[in-house]
Amino acid sequence: MVRLFSLLALAAAVCTASCKKSQETAIAPPNQALSPTNQQIFQVKGIIVNVKAGTKEVEIKHEEIPGYMPAMTMPFDVRNTNELAGLAPGDAVAFRMIVTDTEGWIDQIRKLGPAGTNGPVAVVDPLTGQPGKIRIVRDLEPLNEGDPLPEYHFTNQFGQRISTAQFKGQALAITFIFTRCPFPAYCPFTAHNFTETQLKLSARPNGPKNWHLLTISFDPEFDTPRVLKAYGEAYKYDPERWTLATGAIVDVMAIGEQFGLAFYPEKTGIISHNLRTVVIDPAGRVQKIIVGNTWTSDELVEEMVKAAGVKS
Repeated sequence: MVRLFSLLALAAAVCTASCKKSQETAIAPPNQALSPTNQQIFQVKGIIVNVKAGTKEVEIKHEEIPGYMPAMTMPFDVRNTNELAGLAPGDAVAFRMIVTDTEGWIDQIRKLGPAGTNGPVAVVDPLTGQPGKIRIVRDLEPLNEGDPLPEYHFTNQFGQRISTAQFKGQALAITFIFTRCPFPAYCPFTAHNFTETQLKLSARPNGPKNWHLLTISFDPEFDTPRVLKAYGEAYKYDPERWTLATGAIVDVMAIGEQFGLAFYPEKTGIISHNLRTVVIDPAGRVQKIIVGNTWTSDELVEEMVKAAGVKS
């Protein structure tokens, strides 16, 4: 059974982080995956899209950052909330962007012009890349904590068919990425935290043995098994403990949307997306849905230890 969803509704419902679908390049070497070094600083201009009250986050439609990322719309962390005072959607701003291998934030925000009307933004269908289209997904309800995870089929980093049902009896952490995501606070953040989670669970004295990590790519056209395997190796994955997979876009969309994940390409070839990390207990029930990128590997480890103790 399928149903049709308006992409406009999707775009309005999700706070997205935008990431570039760039040309194929080498995966970052393993020593960079865990290191918060290599700080880079960029001077950037853009237009305020949304200032989120009560948070340290502002969404900006920014210009191209030569040598780093294309023009896109994305949320940025701001460490000093006083810098957001007086800003409103439509304001033209200049700011400094600081990135390391694992973090990214902005500061020194200066207003360049008053709020104004920027006109409508074209809506793009994530399946076809064409404006004004609709998309088809499986007709499934959102999942909440305590709900059973339906069975989904994917292809792993070795080109083998896998099923979510095969992880029953284990605590399973699931996250969603695409390997060409350039901004360290998004997909690289989740991969880095999975690396730390894997290491901490493996080294935990008297820790559980029934656990596994699953990373699902929502860019199946590019993220082939070979690419996923290289990505896992860059993050020092143990294939006995951590699987990277992708599959038919309709299935990736379906499982993602059940947890509140949304992703879609912008007309310049950029994938906009939000972030979800999920813990499933050995009985196949949702234990925890983690929103965004503020969680730590220690928090995920504790959730996994708790989940591993549930009887299947």
